[in-house]
Amino acid sequence: MGRLSVNLCGTELDNPVIPASGTFGYGYEFNEYYDINMLGTFSFKGTTREARFGNETPRIAEAASGMLNAVGLQNPGVEKVISRELPKLKECFHKPVMANVSGFSVDEYVEVCSMLDSEDQVGWLEVNISCPNVHGGGMSFGTDARAAAEVTAAVKRVTTKPVIMKLTPNVTDITEIAKACEASGADGISLINTVLAMRIDIGKRKPLLANVTGGLSGPAIFPLAVRMVYQVARAVDIPVVGMGGITSAEDVIEMMMAGATAVEIGAANLTEPYICRNIIEELPDVMDRYHIAEIKDIIGGAL
Repeated sequence: MGRLSVNLCGTELDNPVIPASGTFGYGYEFNEYYDINMLGTFSFKGTTREARFGNETPRIAEAASGMLNAVGLQNPGVEKVISRELPKLKECFHKPVMANVSGFSVDEYVEVCSMLDSEDQVGWLEVNISCPNVHGGGMSFGTDARAAAEVTAAVKRVTTKPVIMKLTPNVTDITEIAKACEASGADGISLINTVLAMRIDIGKRKPLLANVTGGLSGPAIFPLAVRMVYQVARAVDIPVVGMGGITSAEDVIEMMMAGATAVEIGAANLTEPYICRNIIEELPDVMDRYHIAEIKDIIGGAL
C-alpha cells in the first residue's frame, strides 16, 4: 500500500478520506464529477427500515463558518437501497462502502443492519445513534450509555461485518458513551455528528428551520470535534473515525494526530463537490512539509 494507506477495522484503505453520510448521496452522483474510486471509501446516506420523506422545509439555514440542517433522514428505505441504489453504485465504485444505518427502535437497527450485512459491497456498518434532527430516535440512543450499549450489542449479534458506532457531541461526557459501545462489542467509533443549534428569523420572529432546531456543521465545530476525538481516542482501544468541520489536508492531519484512524468530510461536500478529491491530492505535499513519511504513523501522535 502507499504512504496514504490506513487500516480501518481490518480493511486497508488507499487513504483516510471518507465523505460523510448525508453529504455524498449514494456515491454515483459524485462520480459524474470525478472518479470516486480515489476515495478511501464513503458512507452512504442514512438508511432506515421504511422510506422517509424527512422534515418539512425549510431544512437548511446559514451560520457563521457553518450551516444548520434538519433534513430528517430522507431516504428510500433499506429495501430500495439494496435493490436500486447499491446496484447503481457497484457500476462505478469498486471498493467496500460504509453503510450508515439509523433507526427509531432497537429492533429497527437490528433489522436494517442484518439486511445490509448480507450485501457484498458493504464493508462496514456505521450505526448512527446521533442524529439530532428526528424525534423519538437517533440521538435519543446516543445520549445514554445504557441505550447506546443496548443498540451496539443487539446489532453485533446479527452482523458479521465491523460495526462503527456514530456518536453525538450533545452529551456531557462522550467518553462514557464510547466506552459503553466498546464494552458491548463495537469495532470502531465515529464522531462527531452535528451539534444541536438553531437560528431565528428576526423579521418574522420565528425559527428559521421548520424543525426549530437543526445540526450545526462546518468549520465552526472543528475545534470541538478535535477535542472529542482526542478524548475518545484516549478512552478506547478501537479505531476512531474523526469528523466535524474538516476542510483541508492540514485539518485531516490534525484530526489524525488527535487519534483518528480515518476522517469523514461532510458539510464541505455541499459547497465544494471536489473537496475530497482535492484533499487527497494535496495530502502528500502537506505531509512532506511536516516531514511525515506515512500517514498512519501520525495516528494519535498528539495523545
